[in-house]
Amino acid sequence: MPKETAVGAAGRAGLPEPRGPLTEQLFALLRQDPDRCRHRRPGLVVVDGAAEDDPQLALYACYELHYLGFPEADAAWEWHPGVLEVRRRLEARAEEELHARVGPVHSTPGEAIHDLWDLARGGDGPSLSAWLEQHGTMEHARELAVHRSAYQLKEADPHTWGIPRLRGRAKAAMVAIQADEYGLGDPAEGHATLFARTMEALQLDPTPNHYLDELPSEPLWATNVISLFGLHRRLRGALVGHLALFEMTSVGPMARYDRAMGRLGVAAAGRRFYRAHVEADRLHQHLATDGMVAGLLAEEPELASDVVFGARALTTVETGFSAHVLGRWAGGRCSLRGGSAPGHVLPGHVLVPAGLPG
Repeated sequence: MPKETAVGAAGRAGLPEPRGPLTEQLFALLRQDPDRCRHRRPGLVVVDGAAEDDPQLALYACYELHYLGFPEADAAWEWHPGVLEVRRRLEARAEEELHARVGPVHSTPGEAIHDLWDLARGGDGPSLSAWLEQHGTMEHARELAVHRSAYQLKEADPHTWGIPRLRGRAKAAMVAIQADEYGLGDPAEGHATLFARTMEALQLDPTPNHYLDELPSEPLWATNVISLFGLHRRLRGALVGHLALFEMTSVGPMARYDRAMGRLGVAAAGRRFYRAHVEADRLHQHLATDGMVAGLLAEEPELASDVVFGARALTTVETGFSAHVLGRWAGGRCSLRGGSAPGHVLPGHVLVPAGLPG
């Protein structure tokens, strides 16, 4: 059974368990007083061939300091030179690996949107949503929600870093997309809030980062890529391409997840997250291409290849994630770290058996 995660007064989960020398040193540093470590830089060396869990979790933790943070980590660590140096090294390694996986990208402003639609129509990779709709059990649904919690409980935030880095039509389109993601002013309709309701319907704890100890490198990698793009102005084209393909490929999978959850007996309130995406992304896919991407490339045509790179990066990391999960499920194994089901069940809930009608 996984350990219970400490939760701070602000509803934030504590630092996870280290997974190797990188996270062991980093987490030990974050528990100290940053004023007493003003000139300290941990002796972290990113070693080629290191277990992927360790650097991905370390990078995720560095990024998390820019979001909700951790109760044990003083807010001053966000901009501490030592932590920024660790992040810089990890990002350089991650970006190099991403380029190696994606391969060379060459596109022009006239080709970029066509290239994005080709990627959106590709559909050659394994489909988690189709598998869950046809074969998934309640435990599969819970595992997938745990995997997705790293991103979905902060949904929209990593992409929102791009707003001040865009201008004109591109900025207006991104603002329109992100406003929907945040519920158009109604916090109860924000997509992160809706996902928290889905987790509760699945008897999972919706505290951000509660399940970090159970996440393998693949979902951490998928989330880290967005933060990497969002936190670097030079990668704004990649961020736009990533978000555009996100919106262009959402409607079908979200509809299948909704049907899967209905088949498993999840109530309508727990499925609202998926239905909200089906409704919103029918419009968002066109806002993303005709407004955000076209607007960016009208202003900065030299970013065309970056836009397509960002979209291909999304395809690459999601294909890897799906292959990991479906490979485990095909072998009858749990896809989470340690090979056991999510360890925390909310009190007062009764597990709905798989196969009950929606």
